[in-house]
Amino acid sequence: MPPLKTYDLFISHAWSYNEDYYRLVNLLNGASNFKWRNYSVPEHDSFGKLTEKQLLAELDGQIKPVNAVLIVAGMYVNHSNWILKEIEIAQSYGKPIIGLKPRGAQVIPKVVQDAAKEMVGWTTESIVEAIRKHAL
Repeated sequence: MPPLKTYDLFISHAWSYNEDYYRLVNLLNGASNFKWRNYSVPEHDSFGKLTEKQLLAELDGQIKPVNAVLIVAGMYVNHSNWILKEIEIAQSYGKPIIGLKPRGAQVIPKVVQDAAKEMVGWTTESIVEAIRKHAL
């Protein structure tokens, strides 16, 4: 069997809504025949006090090397300027964006739908398949 590709991924998330982030990390860690590296920074490893310019530079540095960006498409996206900036950074580097529909979500933010190469349900199989399909 050939060696598995290791996917470098950035997971867009808001620290005030980080339950979905940790669920997604656990889901990807448990996926069979799937290797990945996490380029996003969770709340427990936060940067500390940064200016807006410094934080933008940090986000740019996290997104630039990845193979794909994952966005949990909860409605909080509409209220997070930082997630919108992450989408802009990903687009500026031509990084594929994969949108994840939270379970039970009735409404998906249009900004995520428009930016995403694909919107997928919240299952290990659909997420991993989309990553393999779209990742650089």
